Amino acid sequence: MAIKYKRVLLKLSGESLMGNKGYGIDSEMLHHYASQIKTLSDLGVEIAIVIGGGNIFRGLSAEKSGIERVQGDYMGMLATVINGMALQSAIEKTGLYTRLISAIEMRQIAEPYIRRRAIRHLEKKRILIFSAGTGNPYFTTDSAAALRAIEINAEVILKGTRVDGIYSADPEKDPTAVKYDKISFIDVIRKGLNVMDMTAFTMCQENNIPIIVFDIAKPDNLPDIIQGKEIGTLVQR
Repeated sequence: MAIKYKRVLLKLSGESLMGNKGYGIDSEMLHHYASQIKTLSDLGVEIAIVIGGGNIFRGLSAEKSGIERVQGDYMGMLATVINGMALQSAIEKTGLYTRLISAIEMRQIAEPYIRRRAIRHLEKKRILIFSAGTGNPYFTTDSAAALRAIEINAEVILKGTRVDGIYSADPEKDPTAVKYDKISFIDVIRKGLNVMDMTAFTMCQENNIPIIVFDIAKPDNLPDIIQGKEIGTLVQR
């Protein structure tokens, strides 16, 4: 079976892991993510993953709790490690080999990030799970996804969300919102659309890495995208 993308970076939100819960990790969503990743791997795709930590802790919300922003951001990074460990366990139950890689050194549970080693893991068909963001405060997991995608020479960033693409407004709040099938980086900026934070988005634009925003809940979406079908919204130059 022909595939359009051989090496991808999959960006998953921590919030999606909650499922219908108010916080934490829903086992059904964890299994869903793992089965989706297994399907891609079986097609021969080299997969790296960046997962957020919003289901456990968001650094940006720390200041409301009286926690200093930098401290809060580090707490958020640790939340992504917890999600990464959970995802690693779920993926390995499908029979795949994984490597959990942390931008903050914690040797007992994760490898430190070394670019050449990470690329070698991909070549050996191991699933990479990048955690702890970039290892720096003030940078989101979107920025981590953009940075790692550039470093490992990914062909595309696949951003799984709760909606089926990019709209002119929030489709959950505005029923008149119009969906874009394709849109340029420049038009996203001009229209003020919320795709990624601006740092991440600019990095993708400058390094010519396309972004596909799609609904992660539909089981066939990921394999269909890999085979070149027009799913979700494609952002490119």
